[in-house]
Amino acid sequence: MISAIVITKNEEENIEKCLRSVRWCDEIVVIDDESIDRTVEIAKKFNARVYENPLSCDFSAQRNFGLTKAKSEWVLFIDADEIISGALIYEIQSVIGFKDQGLRNFNGYYLKRSDFVWGKQLKYGESGNLMLLRLGRRGKGVWKGMAHEQWEIEGSVGKLINPILHFPHKTMEEFLKEINFYTDLRAKELKEKNTKVSFWAIFSYPLGKFIVNYFFKRGFMDGMQGLIFAITMSFHSFLVRGKLWLMSNKK
Repeated sequence: MISAIVITKNEEENIEKCLRSVRWCDEIVVIDDESIDRTVEIAKKFNARVYENPLSCDFSAQRNFGLTKAKSEWVLFIDADEIISGALIYEIQSVIGFKDQGLRNFNGYYLKRSDFVWGKQLKYGESGNLMLLRLGRRGKGVWKGMAHEQWEIEGSVGKLINPILHFPHKTMEEFLKEINFYTDLRAKELKEKNTKVSFWAIFSYPLGKFIVNYFFKRGFMDGMQGLIFAITMSFHSFLVRGKLWLMSNKK
């Protein structure tokens, strides 16, 4: 009835906890981007069906490849540094098993994600109320976008209450490496769309993002972790636009 799809790349530190949280699914499909650690070995211990497929800097293509390998009516996408909480498991099993025709008409569900960063759960800022479309019927939609990929599903989409638990960025070094990788992809994607960037955008957008996340969305309520997170995500916005300008003006 439900397939869990996990996208991996050298995730031996995270993958076991992730896969334990989806053992209740009818099948687990792992799409691996040529890992050189024990990711594949660990995945196979959980009877996951593992497919090697190069990412090629396109997360949507990788997720769509996963959709072609899933066999169940419903598909749940989960990243290797995420865990499906017990309450969410019960909620998912309930909604996809509903006999009520109105509820069965939903083709997908947004799931809340709760971030745990540097020992603290972030309840405010941009991650405080983040909803991601991660549960859907197979064949009812496709993923689009290289870096900030989104699952576009036909028909009605609902929302669930209980969260995915997310444990990213164990160190600042790891966080900065990820920021550098994702901003490269996002800048390339914007350049391919012929997006223009100005001095004012490079300066004002990151500043505005910090103000919104830290003050209006009350990121300051998350203490020092909230401050560091707000600054680094603003830096993310700065790098995207700075790299886009450099790509567009490269001689």
